[in-house]
Amino acid sequence: MKELLRSTDPVKLAMATALLEGEGIRVFQLDVHMSVLEGSLGILPRRLMVRDQDMFMAQAVLRDNEIGSD
Repeated sequence: MKELLRSTDPVKLAMATALLEGEGIRVFQLDVHMSVLEGSLGILPRRLMVRDQDMFMAQAVLRDNEIGSD
């Protein structure tokens, strides 16, 4: 698995996930439960991971929809 996107914006992460899953690309979010440690301040970024073979297509989907890292 490779890291596709790192962001503290939950809306951006949700949008990216929806777009990728709409294209048939499976996405796995890491660091989702880190808010317990940070006190829900939103300072620790979450990461979207995709399979190695999906990375090129996933990057194209995000680029076409103007979604980038924070």
